[in-house]
Amino acid sequence: MLNKKLVFLVVGLVVSIQSFSQCAMCKAAVEANLEAGGTKGAGLNDGILYLMAMPYIAVVAFGFFWYLQNKKQTT
Repeated sequence: MLNKKLVFLVVGLVVSIQSFSQCAMCKAAVEANLEAGGTKGAGLNDGILYLMAMPYIAVVAFGFFWYLQNKKQTT
């Protein structure tokens, strides 16, 4: 039991450390592209907003279908 928790903690720390370094690399690449007159930064921002909105859209869709199912059962 303790070994599983320890392994999970170590793997989580290693993954989080790698993700921080990748964020800095992406930021540098986008800034360099924007300074050179490219449009990669706008597409990256749109992608981030899209990924951020998907869980909310999924919850709303699930709630809507759940509401319709319950409405059918009561009538």
